[in-house]
Amino acid sequence: MDALISLPVFLAIVVIVAIVKGVRIVPQGEEWVVQRFGKFHKVLFPGLRVIIPIFDEVSYKVTTKDIILDIPQQEVITRDNAVILANAIAFIKVSNIERAVYSIENFREAMRNMVQTSLRSIIGGMDLNQALTSRDRIKAELKEAIADEAQDWGLTVKSVEIQDIKPSSNMQDAMERQAAAERERVAVVTEAEGAKQSLILNAEARLEAARKDAEAQMIAAKASAESIKFITDAVKENNASAMFLLGDRYITALQKMSASENSKIIVMPGDLVSAVKSLVGGK
Repeated sequence: MDALISLPVFLAIVVIVAIVKGVRIVPQGEEWVVQRFGKFHKVLFPGLRVIIPIFDEVSYKVTTKDIILDIPQQEVITRDNAVILANAIAFIKVSNIERAVYSIENFREAMRNMVQTSLRSIIGGMDLNQALTSRDRIKAELKEAIADEAQDWGLTVKSVEIQDIKPSSNMQDAMERQAAAERERVAVVTEAEGAKQSLILNAEARLEAARKDAEAQMIAAKASAESIKFITDAVKENNASAMFLLGDRYITALQKMSASENSKIIVMPGDLVSAVKSLVGGK
């Protein structure tokens, strides 16, 4: 009688244990890998699932959400031997849970190392200025470089972002000194260029003034020549005109001499009477 009672109890216990061990509730955002006798058997998707106790075992629980991988900051040497600091962040998603579990031991660490290595390689092929100003190019090349490996590991690369890329502290000091030297050089060149332009403008002004003076002298010389020619023609016809002009100039000169405060003696010509007669046309 005791044996009959114990058998149903035993069976009830077995059923309860089977239910506890065999029924699984997979939460949303996860997928579970089931192994049977140590070998991949199936994937449990979110919801109420049943496995066979003893034979089946849940070996891996993998998230199907987007995974954020923070890539630590690292020193990178550019093509022109400049040292810069760069770090990034990668967004990945498990697209094939079987590959993610069985093709790589730790896909998170593998992707982190892959991004670091590819980032060093890409920046190492650039000059300092290119590396500091080409974030979009680095992002595109980085995503392309890791996409194939990620696919082999059952992962999809959603996005890769460069969080920060900057020169090292020593490099920043050198760049600041270089920038200061460049600003000083530009100031010196600007000042020299201004002095040069000033000299050129002054020389051009002097040249223009000399040209104007020469033109004025030429005009005056032409006027004098025309005046002399006119007087010469007049003298040929009548000597009285020449005598009158000379007498007028002579009298004007005497007036200026007599008006001067320093004049003490006025020189009069000996033939003053003859000169006056000539002026009035007497004989």
